[in-house]
Amino acid sequence: MVEWKISDGLTDYQDALDFMEARVAQIAAGEAEECVWLLEHPPLYTAGTSAKPEDLTDPDRFPVYEARRGGQYTYHGPGQRVVYVMLDLNTRGRDVRAFVKQLETWVIATLAEFNLTGHIRDGRVGVWIERPDKPKTITGKMAEDKIAAIGIRLRKWVSFHGISINVDPDLEHFTGIVPCGITEYGVTSLVDLGLPVTMDDLDIVLKRSFDEVFGPAA
Repeated sequence: MVEWKISDGLTDYQDALDFMEARVAQIAAGEAEECVWLLEHPPLYTAGTSAKPEDLTDPDRFPVYEARRGGQYTYHGPGQRVVYVMLDLNTRGRDVRAFVKQLETWVIATLAEFNLTGHIRDGRVGVWIERPDKPKTITGKMAEDKIAAIGIRLRKWVSFHGISINVDPDLEHFTGIVPCGITEYGVTSLVDLGLPVTMDDLDIVLKRSFDEVFGPAA
């Protein structure tokens, strides 16, 4: 069984890290169920293991946390659904690439429920939305905006951290970093794309599509 945990209000980032550390240890020891935790954070930046100092362009704007997950800088804040995924890959197949692919598929399947087509791009982590309504990029390519970030960590083949999907965050808050080290493309949200989606709407779809993508543990 997977426990679904939904927190109202804004969850302190360090409190979330502490919870995940403890829960992952319990799952690895066979003392707790797997867990998917849906929450929102106050405005903050997180630095993954590949973060470059120069990509933090406004270091005094919001608190900055060392996340110890894969990836570079990301923003979390109100209006963004953060999904922490604590799953036991010992029982789901010890394949990191397949697991990341499942996370990507989960986000894309969720967006499809809102008639959005999410894309995965080589060399660009996360899920992207094509924007033919915007001017082309400086290299002449179609504009694309990032709508979801993905970053995980494994301990004893139990995952933590996970994904974040922009529902209606303040997109200007992303300007204090170079999100995931990418300068050529922008950031968007469900509401920015003209969809009046609430957190509750998104949560319902996330839960429904989870079993379709991940299935039960072996």
